[in-house]
Amino acid sequence: MASNPLPQGPDSDPATRNSPALLRRELLILGIALACGLLAIPLLIWVVGNRILGPYVHTQDPTAGTGPMRLLADYFGGLAHGSIIFWCVAVGPYILVTLARGLYAFVCSPPAASTSRS
Repeated sequence: MASNPLPQGPDSDPATRNSPALLRRELLILGIALACGLLAIPLLIWVVGNRILGPYVHTQDPTAGTGPMRLLADYFGGLAHGSIIFWCVAVGPYILVTLARGLYAFVCSPPAASTSRS
């Protein structure tokens, strides 16, 4: 019979008991958010900019090409050079998800027990 090395008693912390599952969930959320920040958001920026501002043309080198792949190449170049604004776009979805989860936890948390006596 296999034994579970993690404590399961009433005094054990549920966060400690399920820490591998929590870590897996956080890494999954991080991976999805980074995939959105690295691929989906720049492509959505290109779609909106293309519709409103016109085609994306590289002004320094007009022969470099246009379109979403050129924008992605410039985007990853900006990430490689460490530009803050490109990194804000890349990690923005994860920051927004984390803020939304924190706000939800704050709003839905049970009220603290009052220690004052009336």
